[in-house]
Amino acid sequence: MAVDPDHVGIELDLTPGIAVAADVLAAIDRDGSRSISEGEAQAYRRQVLDGLAIDIDGTPLSLELVNGSVPEVDAVLNGEGTMRLYARAALPRLAPGTHHLHYRNSHRSDIGVYLVNALVPASERVAVVRQRRDVDQRDVTIEYTLAADLATRALGALAAAVAGAAIWLAARWRRRAIANSSSLIGCR
Repeated sequence: MAVDPDHVGIELDLTPGIAVAADVLAAIDRDGSRSISEGEAQAYRRQVLDGLAIDIDGTPLSLELVNGSVPEVDAVLNGEGTMRLYARAALPRLAPGTHHLHYRNSHRSDIGVYLVNALVPASERVAVVRQRRDVDQRDVTIEYTLAADLATRALGALAAAVAGAAIWLAARWRRRAIANSSSLIGCR
């Protein structure tokens, strides 16, 4: 799982072992032709995605299938065929600070063995702090921190500079006002 400031990328590798290969293949090759059509592959990818749930700070996210690949039937039956699936979920605009990304995989929990990890973030704004998994690794919560983006930091610096200049001008105006009132008092 790859966490970026504006999206989460999920890469799944599904490799059915020999003991379950025929069962998994039957779920993919719906017409029993011993070949996997693009339509069958798409339908199975959708089925896999429907078994995933992901949220950020408790707000559910929608996964969008990006692409994937399907192995040859013989490779699946030999326990060597890996179906790859790439999905993505857009994140809402998040404030800088700590966030919790929760992921759950319920696809084929009757036969599935899972391994899930957060990848090293590509963005310097994201730092993974902790990963908490259940014993089956079907469920993981990734705690990460998000730093402010460059525009926000620049805007903050600009606001601080403007505030500093306003304070300086106000102090200078006040000193002049005091000096002018003192000179008027001395003239009477």
